[in-house]
Amino acid sequence: MGAVSPTSAAISGKHAPKPAAWAHTEDYVPESPAGIAARAAATDLGLVPPSRGAAQTLTFLAKVLNAKAVVEIGTGAGVASLALLTGMAADGILTTIDAEVEYQNVARRVVATTGIRSQRLRTIAGPALTVLPKLSDGAYDLVLIAGEPLEAHEYLEQAIRLLRHGGVLVLHHAMLGGTVADPTNESDETLITREVIESIAEIEELTPVFWPVGDGLVAAVKS
Repeated sequence: MGAVSPTSAAISGKHAPKPAAWAHTEDYVPESPAGIAARAAATDLGLVPPSRGAAQTLTFLAKVLNAKAVVEIGTGAGVASLALLTGMAADGILTTIDAEVEYQNVARRVVATTGIRSQRLRTIAGPALTVLPKLSDGAYDLVLIAGEPLEAHEYLEQAIRLLRHGGVLVLHHAMLGGTVADPTNESDETLITREVIESIAEIEELTPVFWPVGDGLVAAVKS
């Protein structure tokens, strides 16, 4: 009997991580006190922040890029903001956009406890689709899409415009709580998320990867 190919094994679920193993990978890097505080604040606000593993992945990407200019679409309580700032260059500036001023105030308070200079966190309150067109073409090292799923197509279009060549796009909540992989789920948010993920894979100037970390991260490098 022939050996099972890696692809066949993966499809059968043979090598899929068990819940305990998955939890182990998520907890691999300890979370900072500020990260814990931001996560608690997100819970209090009824938000779903990036998992510990997803946050550390954002730190890793920002560090690899030595990112000096990053755009975050959807501030939340600052879990991702803190993760990005931690990995960025010491003089890097994060521009984070959210319609909720309350969320941004929470994020600022969290970042202020870390010693990161307040000037490095540029908060812009307002609808992302109003703010993004005002930002400069090709001026950013990384763009994180973590905003309203129903507007993800427009976010993707803006993100590609904003990124420099060699810059990285990241789509958070790419699994959308597991609904994206469920062919019976045809909610608007799920359908749009599927379409955006497919678009990222099909756009010639993007080289994508799908990481099953947290609620899913799709990342792509712009050629």
